[in-house]
Amino acid sequence: MKMLIADDNEQIVSVLSEYAKKDGFLVSFVYDGEAALAMAKREKFDMILLDVMMPGMDGFAVCKAIRKFSNVPVIMITARGEDFERIMGLDNGADDYVVKPFSPGEVMARVRAVLRRLGVGGKVFSYGGLVLSPGEYTAQINGQGISLTKREFELLYLLAINKNKVFSRDKLLDELWGPDYIGEARTVDTHIKRLRARFASLPHPEWDIITVWGAGYKFETAGVTE
Repeated sequence: MKMLIADDNEQIVSVLSEYAKKDGFLVSFVYDGEAALAMAKREKFDMILLDVMMPGMDGFAVCKAIRKFSNVPVIMITARGEDFERIMGLDNGADDYVVKPFSPGEVMARVRAVLRRLGVGGKVFSYGGLVLSPGEYTAQINGQGISLTKREFELLYLLAINKNKVFSRDKLLDELWGPDYIGEARTVDTHIKRLRARFASLPHPEWDIITVWGAGYKFETAGVTE
């Protein structure tokens, strides 16, 4: 697996690189935002650690630009931990947020947690004409591709691999946005609404995303109750 570390502090880069290598990553590193974006375009990474405050292009702008062409997991690193910065990072497509000072061990634990949460390396899911490929973030219904955002795909994949299991809004936020997310729980409802709209015109009689009033959402399969 390959990791890109982007931080203008050479000591932090050195320490994180050593810990990442011990976890089996092949590590590349840069010291400014423009270089981070260029490398992310040039190579395929399995994880990016991205400092917020870097010379030139800041981490928020880099993350937003990366999301236009890649769904690679991104963890933001910053010296400041204000709530609005956490929200901004997550809204720009980051998968988690680490505040300096931190222990390298904590960062790598978060890396592993994000990779597990996002199903990196997960199996292809297939049911009732729906095919979800987590490695490529691609979705199809009866052979027809569906254009999904990264978060929409992750939401559908999590519900689908847990057929007929009800997830509360809080549980979905914890699983997909991370335990430190402090935004509105209603963001889940918004993503569910958008996700349903993506495949509304495509027949899928064997399954659907169902609202369980007062409880949450589930991927319901035809004729199966649990």
